[in-house]
Amino acid sequence: MSEASRPLTVIFGQIVIGPPGSGKTTYCLGMQEFLSKLGRKVAVVNLDPANDLIPYQCCVDIGELVKLDDVMDGLGLGPNGGLIYCMEYLEENLDWLLDKLEQFKDCYFLFDCPGQVELYTHNCSVRNILAQLTKWNFRLTAVHLVDSHYCTDPAKFISILCTSLSTMLQVELPHVNILSKMDLIEQFGKLAFNLDYYTEVLDLSYLLDHLAKDPFFKSFRRLNKKLVEVIEDYSLVSFIPLNVQDKETMKHVMRAVDKANGYCFGESEQRTLEAMMSAAVGADFQFTMSMDAQEKYVKSTEENVEEELMQLSHARTDFNTT
Repeated sequence: MSEASRPLTVIFGQIVIGPPGSGKTTYCLGMQEFLSKLGRKVAVVNLDPANDLIPYQCCVDIGELVKLDDVMDGLGLGPNGGLIYCMEYLEENLDWLLDKLEQFKDCYFLFDCPGQVELYTHNCSVRNILAQLTKWNFRLTAVHLVDSHYCTDPAKFISILCTSLSTMLQVELPHVNILSKMDLIEQFGKLAFNLDYYTEVLDLSYLLDHLAKDPFFKSFRRLNKKLVEVIEDYSLVSFIPLNVQDKETMKHVMRAVDKANGYCFGESEQRTLEAMMSAAVGADFQFTMSMDAQEKYVKSTEENVEEELMQLSHARTDFNTT
């Protein structure tokens, strides 16, 4: 590929990654609508060959080049092997991608990526594709989404910390980790600590104490301790809480991403943002973000006690009735 074929202007955007079901496509739809209201011209690129139902306005679709179903049928591969083949095929056909992207070079890009974790922790194809985008003067931030309800399970939370760290080291881009679906955070259990403990990844030894109470994990305490030490030694992982329906959390994510890749506001966009949010200008503190999300989406201890008392009262009433 010749040097002359590469875009000369700097192009900004986001690489949206994360496990299956973490809300990547929903995030792209919400961020596209949010940024468009601010006056930012947005182009969404679908790089997931398994994504057949696309709710957003898609400017570039990898399905025009290769589809997962066709690969699985033609080569007899499973979904994981098929996805790896699709991304390797895209890596071999980057000229096709460049031709498509050049049609929208005046836009801000959102890349909706596949959800297979191995693509970002072991396989090199995605990293090579992103490296080529960087050579084409794309200034990208990796936005890594994980389900917020994993915070309610210490073992799963340590697992997503390891996955997030491995992804950050493999992708080699400015990185923003997101706890998605904050409105559902306590759907599968209660938080053992305040939300800021999980977003700022504070002293993880407390999680080890919780794991030790589980008979299954008790025998793995030394292994879990070493995993925690690796995470704390790198000291890279932190999270921003997000509910796509909440404009305030969308604003926090947008600002974090813009700081990471160097995007600067235009004057008109800044005025639109201030009018839209009706908020005073000030510094964003992660602790403040976490506490705001805590108040909105996490039930207080008093509310939990009241619920338990109500349930106990109903149980006694039912028992007396029978």
